[in-house]
Amino acid sequence: MAQGGLKIRVSQLDFHIGNFEQNTRKISAEIEQAKAAGCGLVVFPELAICGYPPRDFLEFDDFIAQCEASIAAIASQCTGITAIVGAPIRNANESGKRLYNAACVLADGVVKQVVCKTLLPTYDVFDEYRYFEPNRAFDVVVVNGVRIALTICEDLWNIEDPLYVVSPMEELMMMHPQLMVNIAASPFHYSQREKRIAVLQANCQKYGLPLLYANHVGAQTELIFDGGSMAMDAEGTLLAELNYFEEDSREFAFAEGRLTAATHTAKTNSTASQSKIERIHRALLLGIGDYFRKLGFKKAVLGLSGGIDSAVVLCLAAEALGKENVQTLLLPSPYSSQHSVDDAVALSNNLGTRYAIVPIGETYERLRSDLTPVFGAAPTGLTDENLQARIRGVLLMGVCNSEGAILLNTSNKSEAAVGYGTIYGDMNGGLSVIGDLYKTEVYALAQFINRHGEVIPEHILTKAPSAELRPDQKDSDSLPDYAILDTILYHYIEERQGPEQIIALGFDGALVNRVLRLVNLNEYKRYQTPPTLRVSSKAFGMGRRMPIVGKYLC
Repeated sequence: MAQGGLKIRVSQLDFHIGNFEQNTRKISAEIEQAKAAGCGLVVFPELAICGYPPRDFLEFDDFIAQCEASIAAIASQCTGITAIVGAPIRNANESGKRLYNAACVLADGVVKQVVCKTLLPTYDVFDEYRYFEPNRAFDVVVVNGVRIALTICEDLWNIEDPLYVVSPMEELMMMHPQLMVNIAASPFHYSQREKRIAVLQANCQKYGLPLLYANHVGAQTELIFDGGSMAMDAEGTLLAELNYFEEDSREFAFAEGRLTAATHTAKTNSTASQSKIERIHRALLLGIGDYFRKLGFKKAVLGLSGGIDSAVVLCLAAEALGKENVQTLLLPSPYSSQHSVDDAVALSNNLGTRYAIVPIGETYERLRSDLTPVFGAAPTGLTDENLQARIRGVLLMGVCNSEGAILLNTSNKSEAAVGYGTIYGDMNGGLSVIGDLYKTEVYALAQFINRHGEVIPEHILTKAPSAELRPDQKDSDSLPDYAILDTILYHYIEERQGPEQIIALGFDGALVNRVLRLVNLNEYKRYQTPPTLRVSSKAFGMGRRMPIVGKYLC
C-alpha cells in the first residue's frame, strides 16, 4: 500500500485469564496471518495478554512479570508489521498506583510505544481504579505514516460527561490524528450492541474521524464478551461488524483519510436482526461452554424437576456441553406430582440426556423423625419444605463428586430477588445459568428453544409454576403474578427506581413496598449463590453491591 495508506487487521479472540502460553500463541498466530495478508498493523483488545478482568492477579509481581515476558516474546515477532496489544504495564514513577492499563505498540522487534488508559471505570462490574493509575500524557501512534489516536475503551464513555476534565480524544485531537483505534473489554448485555454503536458513532461525528474498535469475545466466569468489533467511517456509518459470540478477524484499508473493508468474512452472525432472547440464548451457550472449558471440566449435573427453569437449563447445558456430558437427577418427594416426573422424563428423552430417578421420600421421613424430639413434633411449614430442598442438594452434590462434575444452579432472577429459594438446597451450584433472567424471560427462552419443534414438553410451558414442596402448592400462593413481579423488579434493580417512582407507574403501593422489602431482606442469601451469567445491564453479583444489613425499605 502506498505511503500514508495502511492495511489493518482487527482480531477479537477468546483469551483465558492468566493462561499466558495460550494467549501468546493465539496472538502470535494472528500476527503471522496478518503478515501473510500484507497488513501493516494488527489490533488486539484491551488487556489481551493476560485476559480481562484479571482482578487481584494484578497484585502479584509474578503475574506482571509473565505479562512482560509474553509481550517481549510477541514483540520479537513484530518485524515488518506493527501490533497493538493490551497489557498491564508497571508505573515507573514513585507516586501513584503501581500499574497502568496500557496498549503496547510493538514494532521492529521491540515495544516501540506505550499508550495508557486515562478514564478508569469504577461502575457496575468495573473496578479499574483499584489497580491502575490514570494516564496524564498523550501522543498519537504513527504507523506507516498514518497518525492514529489510540484509546483504551474510553470511546464507550459518555463523551459529554462533565465529570472528566481530561478527555483523551480532546488531547489527541490537538495532534492531528487521521484515524481512531479503540481497544476494549466491553461485556455483553442484551441491549449493549445498540448502546456501543451509538456512542462510537457520536465519537466519529464529533471528531470527524473513522474508527476501528476491537473488543473481547468469550466468557470470564460471570462476564460474557460478545465480540462485535467494528469499523465506522468519519460520518459514523457502520462499515462492518465482526461476528458475535465467536472468535473472528477482519481486514480494513485506510488510505487518503478513508477507511474501507478490505476483506469479507465467509459468514456473518451480526445481532442486528436478532431478538433479545436470541442474543441471550447465544450468550448463555458461550458462558456455559467457556466456564467449563476454562476450569477444565466437561460434565454437568442438575436436578430436573419437571418445571420450566430446570428444563431450560438442561437444554442449554446439553447444547453447550454435549448431551453425553450432562447428567440429571429426578428427585421426587411425597408432594411431587406424577406429571412432573413424566414431563422431566419426556424432556430427557427428547434431548437424549442421561437421567436417574431417586425418590427422596424415605430420607425425608427419616429426617422429620430425627427432628421431632428437637421440636416436640414433626417439622412443619418452611422448615419442612426446606428439608426436601436440602436433601436434593446433598444428593446432587454427591453425584457431582462422583462424576467430577459441576452442579448447575437452576434458579431464576425473580426467585433470587425475593428470596424464593433454599440456601444449601436449590440455591446450590457451581454456576447459575439463568440467574439473570426473570421468570417471564425464562418462558420466552423456552419458547425460543422450541422454535423448530417441541423439545421442552408443552405441559411444562403451560402448567402453573410450583415448587411442589407441600400439597397443591403454587408460586402464586407466595408471589404476585410474574408479569407484574418482574416489571416491579426490573424498575428497582435495572432502573434503580425507588418505591415512589414505581408506584407512580401505576403499581399498587402495598405490593411495591412488599416486593422491594423482600429484595432487600434477602441480600444475605444472594451473597451465598454461585456466580451468575450476566445478560442484563444489572445482574446480581459483582455489579450490584448492596449491604446485607441495610435498613432501606426493610
